[in-house]
Amino acid sequence: MLGPYTAKEDGKIAYKGNKVFAPIDDISAAEFGKGGNERAKHLKEDQMWSRISRINHSIFQSTADFFAKKKALFTALPLTTRMISSPGAFYGREAISYTTDTCPITLNWFDLPDKAFLSESSQIYLELALMQERTNQVFSIYNSFRKEKADATHLSEFHHIEYEGKVSQVENEDTSLDLIGKIIKDLLKKNKEDLAYFLDETKLRELRRLADRIRDIPRITFREALDVLYKHTKNPNYKDFTAKHFGAWEEVKLTEIFGTMLLIKEYPLLEVPFYHARVDGKEPKVANNADIIWPGYREILGSGHRVRSTAELEEKARIFQLPRDDYGPYLQTRALPGYTPTSGFGLGWERILHGILEMPFIWSAAHFPRVHSTLKP
Repeated sequence: MLGPYTAKEDGKIAYKGNKVFAPIDDISAAEFGKGGNERAKHLKEDQMWSRISRINHSIFQSTADFFAKKKALFTALPLTTRMISSPGAFYGREAISYTTDTCPITLNWFDLPDKAFLSESSQIYLELALMQERTNQVFSIYNSFRKEKADATHLSEFHHIEYEGKVSQVENEDTSLDLIGKIIKDLLKKNKEDLAYFLDETKLRELRRLADRIRDIPRITFREALDVLYKHTKNPNYKDFTAKHFGAWEEVKLTEIFGTMLLIKEYPLLEVPFYHARVDGKEPKVANNADIIWPGYREILGSGHRVRSTAELEEKARIFQLPRDDYGPYLQTRALPGYTPTSGFGLGWERILHGILEMPFIWSAAHFPRVHSTLKP
């Protein structure tokens, strides 16, 4: 099966290896190496990096071509903000460690009394951009920052391909899958030699099959995902409808059980960021959202339908204690005449590269990785 990892019975995650890197028994034991000042030498001597550069360039071209055909407008956005997409980590209450709330990186902005945040998602500003006349779809490719300790699959600074459109969540899911499929197909067409530096012919054929059938991947609810995990492990933790016990091991394991990429939807409503709409009529309350899990790996894309009305947004503003002075423009959107509900997604650039090339660690796929322990190179 595609993917860099295996979920071991002891709860550890092992790296399977590719044509460049040897297998590793436990990825959690690794740390980002020092020697940042040697990066220039590494870039010069290791041909792996030029191959990754060409692959990155093709991903950019594929993305731009894809959205151009959809008539989605590229939107230039700020990297500093007061409107973070996961305010529960900062305002009003403590972050819950197992939610997708993330802690923002703060900085001083000249002599203003309030802190600024480095953007951890472009989503809110993309929603605002859709208020423009004759603008139905927008996208961005930008840096994102998370105040989280880096590990095998997390960087503290990474890159997002983000999309927002006046579409339903089902259309949004199909759009996200089509983008991933196009990226894979274009890489196999334009960069097969670069891919073959990392992957054998069997894996290249598997990539082609995945791209050809990408709309056919299993789409299951989070409740169904927990039920499958319980059936295969008998772990009682999976009887509880919560993401508290759902992490990297579970994502890898599920793709091994199904033998392919997965789309998992309808997570617990209050365990995902505030801007996701509720699925009407379902108890317990679930969000109209979905994650795409790369085979033998982790989530590479998160998506969702946005809160649809002033009343719905006001309820979320109360629960997540949004500061109205900061979130005024966002709170105003649903009250504007003719507001159209939207859906969108964010695709992690380094995540999909990590998965496709079957690298051991996410920093293995980044020319200039930023982790919590170093700013070098």
